[in-house]
Amino acid sequence: MSSYVPNTDLQVKEMLGAIGVSAIDDLFAEIPAAVRLNRALHLPKGLSEAETLRKLSDLADQNLSSQEAVSFLGAGCYDHYIPSAVNHLLLRGDFFTAYTPYQAEISQGTLQAIYEFQSLMCALTGMDQANASMYEGGTALAEAVAMAQTQTGRHKILLPETIHPEYRRVVETLMPTLGAKMVTVPMEEGATDPARLAEKLDDQTAAVVVQYPNFFGRIEDLDEISAAAKRVGALLVVVANPLALGLLKAPAEFGADIVCGEGQTLGIPMSYGGPFLGFLAAKTALLRKMPGRIAGCTTDNRQQRGFVLTLQAREQHIRREKATSNICSNQALMALSATIYLSLLGQQGVRTVARQCFQKAHYLRRELEKVPKLAFPFNGPFYHEFVVEIPDAKKVLDKLAKEGIFGGIALKRWYPALTNHVLVAVTEKRTVEEMNLFCQLLGGLLA
Repeated sequence: MSSYVPNTDLQVKEMLGAIGVSAIDDLFAEIPAAVRLNRALHLPKGLSEAETLRKLSDLADQNLSSQEAVSFLGAGCYDHYIPSAVNHLLLRGDFFTAYTPYQAEISQGTLQAIYEFQSLMCALTGMDQANASMYEGGTALAEAVAMAQTQTGRHKILLPETIHPEYRRVVETLMPTLGAKMVTVPMEEGATDPARLAEKLDDQTAAVVVQYPNFFGRIEDLDEISAAAKRVGALLVVVANPLALGLLKAPAEFGADIVCGEGQTLGIPMSYGGPFLGFLAAKTALLRKMPGRIAGCTTDNRQQRGFVLTLQAREQHIRREKATSNICSNQALMALSATIYLSLLGQQGVRTVARQCFQKAHYLRRELEKVPKLAFPFNGPFYHEFVVEIPDAKKVLDKLAKEGIFGGIALKRWYPALTNHVLVAVTEKRTVEEMNLFCQLLGGLLA
């Protein structure tokens, strides 16, 4: 039975008549005939809604997602469990369709949600203030570096190799346009060498950036790095995994001036790489250097609690060439997702998830050490990711995927010297049975 197809020709004729023209070509009369295509587009025949859904479903079925496979993928995007209540609340119409809440009197719910998000980010990082969310981790780091440059009046930025390579690429692309000079700090066994970092510090250094835990999962020595930065008057910028802060010491306790990072771990699905959620928090002294907006809490003339947007530089909208940042929108929906997630888990729940990630990752590492032919080049404390060297890694990862296991991320794409090195991540979702199966299959492939 054929699908219903409306009489589109009649509809088009009626619409053209309503606007006073007789043919569609009349709408393009100002375009010279010599530069027009003058033929029909080579497009397939239109499909009905049912046919379109069937076609898209067939295409989607060709993918293997983390819903069907066991995922040990990480590198900034993780397979965490998301309570069903997060999506249920997130898709409410009043939140789902909301835009920037310029009119406080009719946006109290959205403003309060943003305010709570900021408060939660401050609680996790230990910082004095947080803004109303950034696009994702990479641009959040770029904004943090720009803040440091503006605050200090200096232009030298130390970026260790242990920072997420995609974050470094964003910073190295954006910041030279503001006069920043990027200096790479080589790594030593998957961690930043404080001595080599100190050699590159001078009185022109605006910021030292360190990731916590770093890209390879290692937990850096923030005490020593912070002390070195303070000796030359540079700001310490920490790129943090917010969920890991449920277990690790808050960056503020190490003297961090700015804390930023990716909030995908806080109730946001992987979604093939986005949309994600950047966050940015800082000390009070940097309040007026922060990009974007801050939602504040106040009282009205009747002493009723209310929420407003505050400390937002209008240059971001109307004099962009004078702005310290061109971030003017925000990821309010993603920030709301993180707020709901953290509110559902509570302080103890966040600690429990972080502890499970830590314990399960260390269990898997111990079990993999029993598998012949594997090597572990980076030793030292780690959170829930670690690097393993696997002979002929790409072929092994491909075979594991056919068995329904995403075995990790090959590092050669970012670090050519790390051929056959794989970054393995473990979250609270992984079971002992899944980890044992991973070890068993990997051992069998290498036998």
